[in-house]
Amino acid sequence: MTVPINVVGATEDHSIHFHQYHLAVQGRIRYRKICELEDREVSQEEIGKGYELTKTQVIPITDEDLSNLPLPTAKAIEIDAFVPLASIDPIRIAEGYYLQPSSPVGAKPYKLLVQALGRSAKVAVARYAWSGRERLGLLRVRGDVLVLHAMRWPDEIRDPSELLPPPVRVSDEEIEGALAFMDTLTVDRLEGPDFRDRYTEAIAQIIEAKREERPLPEAPDPEQPAQVLDLMAALQESVSKVKAARGEAEVHELPKPKKAAAQKQPAKRAAAKKTTAKKTTGRRPRSAY
Repeated sequence: MTVPINVVGATEDHSIHFHQYHLAVQGRIRYRKICELEDREVSQEEIGKGYELTKTQVIPITDEDLSNLPLPTAKAIEIDAFVPLASIDPIRIAEGYYLQPSSPVGAKPYKLLVQALGRSAKVAVARYAWSGRERLGLLRVRGDVLVLHAMRWPDEIRDPSELLPPPVRVSDEEIEGALAFMDTLTVDRLEGPDFRDRYTEAIAQIIEAKREERPLPEAPDPEQPAQVLDLMAALQESVSKVKAARGEAEVHELPKPKKAAAQKQPAKRAAAKKTTAKKTTGRRPRSAY
């Protein structure tokens, strides 16, 4: 099954970007592309790709060369397998792109793949060529649209073992306290006023204040970090703050550590209780083929 598609960016950048200026005269600082041999600035039309074979020999590579690679994925997104999403480590998943049918002819196979993936609760693992290399991708369904996520190859993920802290002992009571703290911060969806880009909003306030020549907004006083001697007490304080902020009157105390030993009683002991079909092709990203 072949699905002709176009690739569209799935995310938008709303960050505030800055330019560099000569502060004395407010002239824009720009970077120019200079040819080392001719010692002059060259235009974009004069610039091409090349592989440096030796210091004196460069092999030119054109866009046409890249579009005609002897590779099945050069002009297609080729599905290799279908796997459960939970089997993929999220650290391997990168930016996402929407896939749309590139022609009316592709509408039916596109819809077929969307519904098949939706019912199977699986994702497709695919290969495709992009930016001068073959990449691994993840195909999933979002609503009624196919989404392609770029994926990192296994050898691109660093081994985190060298970053592990020294061995420490964590008690069951401390784990239960941490779980109770997690419960106070659990939400159904990552939406609402708590999930917004406050940094960009603060930058916008500074820009607006300077434009209107009024005092800059004052930064709130940061909370003084206290030395944490008792992890359970720190978790209890955090839970109390969260519940107070949410207007919850009742605050349950976290489990307290059990006493090391209890005095033996002469009473009798209580009895213990047991407790796309494979090799499906689409179109190359950024254009329809």
